[in-house]
Amino acid sequence: MTKITYIAFDGTRFDVDAQNGSTVMENAIRNSVPGIEAECGGACACATCHVYVDDAWSEIVGSPEAMEEDMLDFAYEVRPTSRLSCQIRVKDELDGLVVSIPERQG
Repeated sequence: MTKITYIAFDGTRFDVDAQNGSTVMENAIRNSVPGIEAECGGACACATCHVYVDDAWSEIVGSPEAMEEDMLDFAYEVRPTSRLSCQIRVKDELDGLVVSIPERQG
């Protein structure tokens, strides 16, 4: 299992054990992490699972692909480390990943 820490806008931390192959979004939904709406169910067709990847993890997580970048245009307060959590696939290299959830979703 890979540990992911979600930090809600109010600072509350949610530590989740995530199965490899799933997405950061799926694990947030399964564990009732507030602030991740995931209206499209992970199809990269909205921006309601927007997260900020912690700076220490941004290079490991990688950059968004073109379709995700297009969807991020609809996200709230996009930053250089913004990603859609439905597009981050859980793998061993992400053990300890920290993502923050914006105040609201797009």
